[in-house]
Amino acid sequence: MGKVTGFLEIERQEQQYQPAGDRIRHWREFTVPLPDSEVARQAARCMDCGIPYCHGPTGCPVNNQIPDWNDLVYTHNWEEAARNLHSTNNFPEWTGRICPAPCEEACTLNLEDIPVTIKTIEQSIADKAFSNGWVKPEPPETKTGKTVAIVGAGPAGMAAAQQLARVGHDVHVYDRWQRPGGLMTYGIPDFKIEKIHMERRVQQMEAEGVTFHCGVEVGRDITGQALADDHDAVLVAIGSEHPRDPQMEGTDLDGVHYAMPFLIQQNKRVAGEPIGDEPPLTASGKHVIVVGGGDTASDCIGTSIRQGCLSVTQMDIRPIPPAREDKLTIWPYWPTKFRTSSSQAEGAEREFSAATLGIIGEAGHVVAVECARVDEERAPIPGTEFDLRADLVLIAIGFSHPLHTGLMEEMGFDRDPRGNILANEDDYQTSVPKVFAAGDARRGQSLVVWAIREGRQAAHAIDKFLMGETTLPR
Repeated sequence: MGKVTGFLEIERQEQQYQPAGDRIRHWREFTVPLPDSEVARQAARCMDCGIPYCHGPTGCPVNNQIPDWNDLVYTHNWEEAARNLHSTNNFPEWTGRICPAPCEEACTLNLEDIPVTIKTIEQSIADKAFSNGWVKPEPPETKTGKTVAIVGAGPAGMAAAQQLARVGHDVHVYDRWQRPGGLMTYGIPDFKIEKIHMERRVQQMEAEGVTFHCGVEVGRDITGQALADDHDAVLVAIGSEHPRDPQMEGTDLDGVHYAMPFLIQQNKRVAGEPIGDEPPLTASGKHVIVVGGGDTASDCIGTSIRQGCLSVTQMDIRPIPPAREDKLTIWPYWPTKFRTSSSQAEGAEREFSAATLGIIGEAGHVVAVECARVDEERAPIPGTEFDLRADLVLIAIGFSHPLHTGLMEEMGFDRDPRGNILANEDDYQTSVPKVFAAGDARRGQSLVVWAIREGRQAAHAIDKFLMGETTLPR
């Protein structure tokens, strides 16, 4: 905990944003960091709450020892706070930027709507660790002689790779993209997390002995069986990339796209990476409709505004949520309540309780979206139909399961009812001998912090499988 009476004396203070009129003119991060002195004051608000739900299963999936490093920041022992934070989280500068912070919702002070600013403190610790040179490669003292192949360089694959390399295994990571990081690099816009944060971790991991093979698609350029034959264990962490089917007419029209290709193209542009033979997708000068209510939809909004769209409207089939949840029935779990993301605040129109019935086209191109209000069962209400002008429609309603082509088709993994790779949380082993699975490919679409947890736990299971015992944490 921090100061005994800190939560009574100090008001909650969050990071501020650059004004919307300024931040939409660039692609960089736009949060304004708090000074160290204020971060220490915010850490002092951590109270002696008895049961710290913030770092339990209801709060932090990687079990960050939040009260411990809050106290260390309060006493200005930043280096020890960084060591503590990295003991549970391989990439805290990632989660400190993009995690929705279920830890803050689980904070005891959230019963009064003034939780400790855990996310801000986490980012501050991680950034300070890099700026002071405390983040260094941790190569193993001895090698085990065992080799592990990891398919997928997203958060789950990278977390597992770092853990396994540090205990002496020879780790090779294969990814079809040109740079590691998965959707952290290609799917999340730079204004939410700049790619230097992934690049620094890749450099650290290479110094620890991890070998990255980018631009290699397992299941096409090399078979999964070849990896299994050449390595002592294989971890499949290919994410969940099969988009949900919107089940409406008109999705084949020009100007209608899933969210991810749109976001990936812009990330490539910012990085100076060629987009290849794909037709260019841009919102410049267009009326944009974004279908979906989650983080990816919000990323589409912020990207469209920065590209110079004429308007952007977000369609959400869910009713407008309450401004404040019923704490006594929901806390410490994640609540459904009205939230406005930074991208939505930049100028998006939001339509709640609105179903997208179909997409209207002329001469093969989208011109409008047909909508209707819905009832409590999310069924369209007759007589409430309306059309919205659209030059570009982006479908951002999530992902169903990993792609079933390529590696999945070749290896023939058993699947769960949702189409994910079947593997339990005890040993993470699939139905194929010595092949493991973790991350969104196993548990379904989820948060980055869950992917990191899965990667760490899979590393524990793989090390135990290879060596008979392990010192890696679960």
